Amino acid sequence: MSEIAIQAEGVGKCYLVGHQDAERERYTALRDVMARGARNLARTTRDMLRGRPVVQGDSVEEFWALRDISFEIRQGDRVGIIGRNGAGKSTLLKVLSRITEPTRGQIKIRGRVASLLEVGTGFHPELSGRENVFLNGAILGMTRREIQRKFDEIVEFAEVEKFLDTPVKRYSSGMYVRLAFSVAAHLEPEILIVDEVLAVGDAQFQKKCLGKMEDVGKDGRTVIFVSHNMAAIRQLCSTAILLRGGQLLSQCDSESAVARYMEQGVERAGHKLWAQGLGTELKLLSVTLVDSSGEVKSNFTSHGDIHIVMRYRVESAVEGAQVAFVLSTVDGVAVLTSQDGDAPGASARKEPGEYSARATLPRDFLNEGDYFLSFACHVPMVRILYHEDNVLCFSVKNIDGVGGFVDDKRRGVTRPRLDWRTAVEPVRDCAVLNELAL
Repeated sequence: MSEIAIQAEGVGKCYLVGHQDAERERYTALRDVMARGARNLARTTRDMLRGRPVVQGDSVEEFWALRDISFEIRQGDRVGIIGRNGAGKSTLLKVLSRITEPTRGQIKIRGRVASLLEVGTGFHPELSGRENVFLNGAILGMTRREIQRKFDEIVEFAEVEKFLDTPVKRYSSGMYVRLAFSVAAHLEPEILIVDEVLAVGDAQFQKKCLGKMEDVGKDGRTVIFVSHNMAAIRQLCSTAILLRGGQLLSQCDSESAVARYMEQGVERAGHKLWAQGLGTELKLLSVTLVDSSGEVKSNFTSHGDIHIVMRYRVESAVEGAQVAFVLSTVDGVAVLTSQDGDAPGASARKEPGEYSARATLPRDFLNEGDYFLSFACHVPMVRILYHEDNVLCFSVKNIDGVGGFVDDKRRGVTRPRLDWRTAVEPVRDCAVLNELAL
């Protein structure tokens, strides 16, 4: 069994947040200003003597970005860290990269760490690209000879040959990222930590980076990757750590972690209701998934239709409004978009009143898997009346009408039974066939 590369035990990180007193905006006498100044001076002195950071404000609140995080990562693992915005991903990476110290707990790291958390991490803006390669390598603990041995590969991967002797302060954000990632990935660290910073690069460069990180993992080195791109997490990482509100929800295989991440805040009961309505002039009241018998559900079989029912109320007449939904996979890949304007004879004007709209996904349309529905209403090219991502989640299983599983594995998101027509062609003379081929 491989050795442990990173071990976190009860890690917590607390920040102090200052708040202004609402009374401060009002008129205050000189004695109030002097009293407040004395209190702030006393608190600042106390914090400095205790070695705590000095925070400006009339009152100070503790904010725990991480709480009691414990996990193990073994050498050669490719681990994704996922979670909603504010879950604590970036804070955890900063602790792992030794940029900041944990308030509680400890982290044990075995091996040299290279981290790419922000554009231009570890670069000096006044130095050229060439000089920064050597500077960054030295920071990572590489000798000059080791850096020279890898120099040509770094430059070729980053695609910045023409600007190698230009100060990096004149680089675009994309050039910054290409060079910074190339240095971090090629100087053979035992542990490579990469944040969502790769989103700055273009699609071709992102693909190249994912390939490089796969190669790093295959070489027995550890990769920690943070991204909101679930397809990239599933492709690159074997396991994933899911965070929410600064706490660790699970550490498991990437497929299970991504599924749990996507289901956060998503209704799986087959029904979603908005008491006040979602939107402005046109308000979405509820969305429901039903089968052909009218039963509300979130688990369907491939042999049956899936009906999407939307109830909405028009407060005032709206010209050209389209009620729509987007169907996507757990990776966030859009399968299709459909709107009520697609129906023959659909009216371009919606009068005040309550409406019920139904769209049907036919049998044998979707392949087995989990899917998400987002809902929107817009006046094309004018304005959006409402938009809500990942409202409902439902599953499709490839099962026949009797209840047995179908041994019919097909690649792709959809699996429609197309109209195939085959006719027997008359046998033709070889000379005629050759003539047709020419």
